[in-house]
Amino acid sequence: MTQTFRFRAPDGAWLACRDEGAGLPLLCLPGLTRSMADFDYLVPHLPPLRLIRMDYRGRGASDWSGPATYTVDQEGRDVLALLDHLGLARAAILGTSRGGLIGMVLGAAARDRVLGLCLNDVGPEIARDGLTRIFDYVGRNPAGRTIEDFALRLSRTPGFRDVPMSRWLHEARKLAVETPEGLRIPYDPTLRESFLAAFDGPPVDLWPLFDALAGLPLALIRGANSDLLSAETLAKMRARRPDMAVAEVPDRGHTPFLDEPEAVALILDFLKGLA
Repeated sequence: MTQTFRFRAPDGAWLACRDEGAGLPLLCLPGLTRSMADFDYLVPHLPPLRLIRMDYRGRGASDWSGPATYTVDQEGRDVLALLDHLGLARAAILGTSRGGLIGMVLGAAARDRVLGLCLNDVGPEIARDGLTRIFDYVGRNPAGRTIEDFALRLSRTPGFRDVPMSRWLHEARKLAVETPEGLRIPYDPTLRESFLAAFDGPPVDLWPLFDALAGLPLALIRGANSDLLSAETLAKMRARRPDMAVAEVPDRGHTPFLDEPEAVALILDFLKGLA
């Protein structure tokens, strides 16, 4: 059974979600500007389980509630509100980029709600090159007038090789909407203000969050060419958590699509360990 719905967060914002299947609950949290569609490529590879997805506030079909609310802390509270709404005591989390940061916050601050955490191309140190690239596009409408134009530009994303144009066209349709005035982003443009506040703010040490995950089942997927999660940071993470399962996906930058064989194998092993 698949249920697509919106529920009301404690502050009144309506948030869009999808709940399908039964069994082990897996909560999938997307990237900064993304939506629950981020995980469409992975879904056909998953075993029977309860798959839960959500659009963060300001993205997808969720309410726009203003840049002051587009923070990792608020989005973490929204995740807990969703689990409460569904009557779920605990769930496994698969977090892509921003979603992984939210997962780390929850693993540290609400450990009793998290069965395990799988990070997709993110860790406690975020490389400046990757942040600068995100700075260049977040909150801005893509140049050009057609989805095909946008797909061609996406195909030049650093670190990605051997990706068919059909995939970039699918990505472009998720990340932009064609209008008579040109391409428009499907999220609140003021997300840029929230991102800039964090980008220009003082550095935040995320290692205590990572260390607080000690004893929690942990896995990590890294694009071998990632400009956000460096090989050096991965080495530090492994030194602190030698039990962390790791897969590096060749010919991928930030972030792997999650249907690559290396990513699928790690996710299936992660889920099997939790079951």
